[in-house]
Formats: sequence, C-alpha cells, structure tokens
Amino acid sequence: MKILAVIPARAGSRGIPNKNIRIIGGHPLIYYSIKNALDSVLISDVIVSTDSPDVRIIAQQMGVKVHWRDASLCGDAVTLDAVIADAIPVDVTWEYIVTMQPTSPTLRVETLDAAIKYTIENNLDTVISAINDPHLSWGEKDGKKVPNYTERLNRQYLPPCYMETGAFVISKASVVTPKTRIGEKVDVFEVPEDEAQDVDTFEDLRSVAATLARQKVAIYVNGNNNRGMGHIYRALEIADEFYVKPDIYYDTNQTDPKVFGSTKHNLIPVDGIAELYQICQKQQYTIFINDILSTTIDYMIGLKTVMPNAKIVNFEDDGEGTIKADLVFNALFAEEDLPQVKAGEKYYISGKTFMFYKPISIKEKVKRVFISFGGADPQNYTDRLLNIICKPVYKEFEFLVVLGRAKNNVEVLMEYNKYDNIEVLHDVANMPELMTSCDMGITSRGRTGYELALLGIPSIAMAQNKREEKHGFVCNENGFTYIGLNPEDEIIESNLQMYLKMSKNGRQKFQDMLLSHDLRGGRKRVISLINAL
Repeated sequence: MKILAVIPARAGSRGIPNKNIRIIGGHPLIYYSIKNALDSVLISDVIVSTDSPDVRIIAQQMGVKVHWRDASLCGDAVTLDAVIADAIPVDVTWEYIVTMQPTSPTLRVETLDAAIKYTIENNLDTVISAINDPHLSWGEKDGKKVPNYTERLNRQYLPPCYMETGAFVISKASVVTPKTRIGEKVDVFEVPEDEAQDVDTFEDLRSVAATLARQKVAIYVNGNNNRGMGHIYRALEIADEFYVKPDIYYDTNQTDPKVFGSTKHNLIPVDGIAELYQICQKQQYTIFINDILSTTIDYMIGLKTVMPNAKIVNFEDDGEGTIKADLVFNALFAEEDLPQVKAGEKYYISGKTFMFYKPISIKEKVKRVFISFGGADPQNYTDRLLNIICKPVYKEFEFLVVLGRAKNNVEVLMEYNKYDNIEVLHDVANMPELMTSCDMGITSRGRTGYELALLGIPSIAMAQNKREEKHGFVCNENGFTYIGLNPEDEIIESNLQMYLKMSKNGRQKFQDMLLSHDLRGGRKRVISLINAL
C-alpha cells in the first residue's frame, strides 16, 4: 500500500517569524513532523512542500523529498487543499495522502500509525486529528448570549466535543483535489492532550518546549514487614513532585500492592529484576529512581546497560551500587563519602500534609502520648508498649497508638481499645492531626521520627534493626531520647515514666533542639537536585 505524507512548510509565518525552523527541544520545529513521517511503519514516502531555502536544507539533510512551492501557492488566502494537491507526484498511484503540519511537534509516531490503521480498517475517506475537550459553553442567538447546553453537568459527564488539531489529516488519495481533502465518510481520531498542541503563538511555543523537555520518570520501590514502609510513602510523595505521572514498579515477590493504599499513580508489578530490565529497555526513562535500600554494582550496571541515557537516583542506599548512581539521597545517614551522595536530615522529604501543621505548644504536663513504629514494626515494639501502658498506673494518661499498613496481628492489638485511656488505630490518613494532639511520642528511627521532630514533639526512640542503628538524625544530640536496639521493657518503661513526669521546661529544651533542623525544606532541595541532573 502506497501512503504519502505531505508536510507543508512555507517561509512566511507572521505570528512567529521563522517558525518552522526555530530550534525547539534541540531541533528545528519541522524536524518533528519529518521524523514522525520517516519513523512511521505505514507511510511509504515523505514530501515537504516549501518556499523556504532553510526548510529545503533541513528536509534534504533528513533524507526526504522537497517540492518547491510556487509563489502563487504561498499567500495567506491560499487553502491548504491546493498546497497538498500540488505536492502529490502524479507518476505514482497513491492510496492515502497524510497531511502533517510542522506545527504539531508533540505528536507521537505511535498515535499517527494508529490513526492511519484506523482509517484503513474502517474504509474511511478522511480522518482528522482531534481532542475531546467538552466544556460548558455559550453561543449567541438573536443578539443574546445563550448556553449551548440544557443541563449544567460536571465536565466528565458532558457529551463529547471534538476539537480539530493540526497534527494530521488522513485522506484517501481519490478524494484529494485542489479544493478539498474531505470525503463523504469522515471521522475524527482522538489524540492525547499532550500530543494536541499546535504552535500558533509564542505561548504555544513555550508550552511545546516544556512538553518536549518533559521527563519520563520511573520509580522502583519495595516495602514489607521486614523492610519497612517508609520507602513506599516516600516514593508516593516523590511521584507527586513531577509534572508527569511516573511509572511505579514493585516486585511481587517482595511487596503486596495493598501497601500502596488508594493511590492513583501507575503501579506496575514485576516478577524480579529481569522483567524490570526488560521493561526499562523498552521504555527508556530519563529519570529512574530506586528506593529499595542497598543496591549492588551488578544491579546498577544492568540498569545503565538497558537505559544508557537515564539519570539514576537512589534513596537510602549505602550499598556498593552507589558508585554507579548519578545521585544518592541518604537522609537517614550522615556520611557523604562520594560526591554524588547527599546525606543528612536536610534531604528528608516530608509528607505534604505535615507542611500545613505548626509545631505543638509545650504544655505544663504531659497528658496524651503518641505511639507509632512506622508501617511495619518488625520488632513488635507496639505490642510491648501496649502491654506496658495498659497497667493501672498509667490510667490517668491517654495513649494514641497507630498501627502501620504492614503491621502484623492488627486484630489482636485492636483489642486494647477496651481500655478507656488507650485508642488503637490502623492505617490512618490524618497522621499529623493525630500527632499534634499529643504531648510526647514514642517511635523508631525511621520516617516517623522525622515527622515528630518536624512537629516539635519530644520523643523516645529505639532502632528496629542494625541498619536503623546507623540512622544518625534520631539521636540524643538532636532532641530525642534514643534507647538503642531492642531495649528491655524496664528501660522502655523507665524512660516513659521520666517523660510523663518531666517539667515543661525540660520538654521545651527538647523541642528547641528538634526544631533547630530545617526539615521542611528537604522536599524542595531533593527535587531541585533531581531536576538539575
């Protein structure tokens, strides 16, 4: 089947001088339509119709034919139908003619080929690119503004409203004349919104430049009872910082998809690293983020091999693979042994909702205690604390205990709600609200410790494992009372009693130490460094 693409590109653009040859995204504007036509698996030949010597050079250098347009076909009043008909070689029998405007650089070749295939399979005379853009709109009748609708509905419930774009017009060759390219059987082909941009104004030019420069982001993350849940929470926070929707991969052998909650991000399961490599080789991300704890050199070399142009960013990685990363953020550690490693609390990424809460005011006496050990609590510290605080000696105090999404034996622990002064909650969405209702906290050395510090809540902390023992921020020098890995119950209880009896002045000093660190600015620092790669 012979299919011809004709790209009309005259020299005399008035709104944007030299529009078709302006460099955008590293290439002349016309480059993108020529490239799509060349990359199409269905288009047989490509011709550029122009009166511009510069456009001719670009087209010839890209290996396509040029039809020199007569001056009579270059005026503002000349229709595109005549220009296209003039450029079609008469010595070949064409079945379809595809008009491709050079002003639609964001169109993807996959969309173009899908539209051509749709035209052929449905035996259509003409198919026009369009975007479905329904809005509540108004018209004019008898000199008055009147609505174009009978009922006000939310946008998603409005009937389709297809607006033509300049990306392509696909026509049977038999219907193309100097006066029309539209046959009797006409349809539109919906293109994605980001592919429907036409460059007519300088605002369009800026918008298209941003689209062409867009990142293609992927995040690989795993979380479970042993690994902890901070990785999952951070990955979802990071995903919200990009102007694209990242693909979030997780290993089905390590992570239950339920731990992601009700997120609307793209969650993609993989069965091991080999499948991840295979997908990444096809997708070719520009930014690939690992939040999987320590990486190996072999794993990182594998990623670099399948995505040679990607920038790879790792979080909380103290493995040998860091030497192959472009950027590493270790907010939980203090050592920066490599130039690409950014360590310390200033790279902590706070949850969005925490940013809207002010630090608590230190009260005269402790009345309410917050207890939470992250998403998993592999040491079962929660169980031990509940066994302690249910004693009659603590009945004058209120205890708010939050169980994470990956915590085991939740049903058993929820039974502690039978005590009037103990409230046990599971997988809550309003964590900062709960925290700020309390006067002190008890936690581990992960994400929750940072959250308590950001809110200025004096806290006791203990490590969940050997790795957490190396987490530097949650320590005595920064305002916490750190009591080590797997301390005895008597040590936990003695420190709890100390805090419950501590004076306002003593707790105020702890809070001052906690708030001396800029934990609210880490989010901006991290994203700025990633975007600067």
